[in-house]
Amino acid sequence: MDIKLDPSRDDLPLMANTSHILVKHYVLDLHVDFESQVIEGTIVLFFEDGNQFKKGNSSTQEACQLESNESCKFRMPESCHIPVTNARTFSSKMEYNDFAISSKGEKDTSDKDGNHDNLEQASGISSSKYCCDTGNHGSEDFLLVLDCCDLSVLKVEEVDVAAVPGIEQFTRSPKLTVASEELRNQIVHELVTLPADRWREQLDYYARCSRAPGCGELFFDTDTWSLQIRKTGAQTATDFPHAIRIWYKTKPEGQSVTWTSDQCGRPCVYTMGSPINNRALFPCQEPPVAMSTWQATVRAAASFVVLMSGENSAKPTQLQEGYTSWHYYVTMPMPASTFTIAVGCWTEMRPETCSSNDLAAERPLPPSEADFRYIGICGHMEYPCRFQNDSATAQEIIPHRVFAPMCLESACQETLLRLIPPCLSAAHSVLGTHPFSRLDILIVPANFPSLGMARPSKEKTGFVSDSGASVIKHGLNPEKPFMQVHYLKGYFLLRFLATKLGDETYFSFLRKFVHVFHGQLILSQDFLQMLLENIPEEKRLDLSVENIFQDWLESSGIPKPLQSERQAGAEGGLARQVSAEVTKWVRMNQRPRKRKRREKKEVFEKLLPDQLVLLLEHLLEQKTLYPRTLQSLQRTYHLHDQDAEVRHRWCELIVKHKYTAAYRSVERFLQEDQAMGVYLYGELMVSEDARQQQLARRCFELAKGQMDRSSAKVVAEMLF
Repeated sequence: MDIKLDPSRDDLPLMANTSHILVKHYVLDLHVDFESQVIEGTIVLFFEDGNQFKKGNSSTQEACQLESNESCKFRMPESCHIPVTNARTFSSKMEYNDFAISSKGEKDTSDKDGNHDNLEQASGISSSKYCCDTGNHGSEDFLLVLDCCDLSVLKVEEVDVAAVPGIEQFTRSPKLTVASEELRNQIVHELVTLPADRWREQLDYYARCSRAPGCGELFFDTDTWSLQIRKTGAQTATDFPHAIRIWYKTKPEGQSVTWTSDQCGRPCVYTMGSPINNRALFPCQEPPVAMSTWQATVRAAASFVVLMSGENSAKPTQLQEGYTSWHYYVTMPMPASTFTIAVGCWTEMRPETCSSNDLAAERPLPPSEADFRYIGICGHMEYPCRFQNDSATAQEIIPHRVFAPMCLESACQETLLRLIPPCLSAAHSVLGTHPFSRLDILIVPANFPSLGMARPSKEKTGFVSDSGASVIKHGLNPEKPFMQVHYLKGYFLLRFLATKLGDETYFSFLRKFVHVFHGQLILSQDFLQMLLENIPEEKRLDLSVENIFQDWLESSGIPKPLQSERQAGAEGGLARQVSAEVTKWVRMNQRPRKRKRREKKEVFEKLLPDQLVLLLEHLLEQKTLYPRTLQSLQRTYHLHDQDAEVRHRWCELIVKHKYTAAYRSVERFLQEDQAMGVYLYGELMVSEDARQQQLARRCFELAKGQMDRSSAKVVAEMLF
């Protein structure tokens, strides 16, 4: 069932059959190897089925309909055969199971197509082939489909959760007698539906179950976008094993993580918001409806720090042979795309001094009446919710850690660390309770693709099949992350609504909205509908969900309300100040090179960063700016020390006017601000200036090895 797509241009398929069966929890046990640029280990998935599907209505039939009745080829279960050399085993009291790791050295490039015919040939067992109709088995088997890409799947097996000591409490039977499929699935059902106040016990038993022995290998196959698993005789999701273990390893070319170097030149790897999300990191269910929890143990060399989007502040556990392990977990169900990991030689940056005010701010405050204005029953699935905890609702500043390469310590101490507490406090003031109990902040390398992520959403998928499979339109287009119109329109829509309603009404609504919908999947319609329902009639004016969608979301170009606001903004005080400064610069540029002695020298005002951006944008409209003017601009505003937005506009001026004395600033921008630099490459090439084109190609040659794949592909198409 291999879908033939151009992997760089076409729509992104979501293959998981989430309408039939849902992952409720993942347990990952992984090892990170920087020499081979491979992450490998096991993942145990715990399922809950819809309990509504008849035996004759299997996902296998639907999958074959999508593939024009092509036959599905499956790997025959075989003895545990993991092709590794120089294997070493790690273990600790926190580990879920021991597993072999591949040998160090060359990057692992085996098994490029995701198949494993080599394993079958080595074992002497041929593939089992059966059609998606009755085939060789007389009846159809249920087919579990997981989203998966660029993974080498080595083995899939059912987990014998009934073998876990003490598991009897999760069975309705007073005594374990025969460990049947029905009994094992009953145990998993009781485990995944434990009440939220037993979350610690639940995580403990998830870990115990993940270490349980296998009780039978399962047929599996992979294609470009999915992993398909079946068990002979299991004809519905209810019959299918509800706990399975997958042995797998990533590939160096997998697009869910980036193997790169940090700002100090040390190796690191991290998830970076890939268009394919995490399916090249672990087999999963991608559609957002598949909300799940997870826990993970990750091993790496002792010199590395492992950070993850977990709820706990993990500390390393020392293992043998110079390795450490890190354990994280999440109790709030979220889409698999929110799972993040970063491994590198990071250093935790701590404030040199900590005032008593800071300490007081981080302690839980007595709950005020306002904090409980919207108290009620939460609308999300059950989990240990901070919105129901008195201390959590009053906590303005949650515990947080900052990690960065050691070479950035002074910058963190001087700028970043002191900004985080007031930012957290402001977020609490505007939005209310922090949804998470803690926060880790990592300073990522310059090649982090920060301009947008193609996360799946209900509104952006195409036709959804009965199994839950769907497609993200244009999800694989490498140019998509650089198309910022939707983000900009969204920002200005929120600005427009705040202006229309007034800050007090608008921010009061935001706080209520977060409280009502926390922990749930939401749509734009949910937000707008609740907004209009919760504001007084006299403040609604002509607003309706329909006309907001028409003006802001469904129409191209600048929305009419924004055009009016833009005109009004041009008359504001800050904008008028910029206009006055533009006039001075234009006047200075028009003067002859040698000034008369009595001629008054221009005095320029100090401008805010946003004003500088506006100033440079106005100056970009000038046909000619002389080198002396550009030199004076640089000296007056210290443009090389400004933020990336200002420096980007400055580089545009340099390129437009071929200001060769400042080409080093362009080179620096293309190296240090790679995500934003994509636009500059285009401007350098469009100029048709040989020196500028040479500059673009030289910078790309230096940076392409560190750039994310989408950015590198887009730039290469511009240059060659």
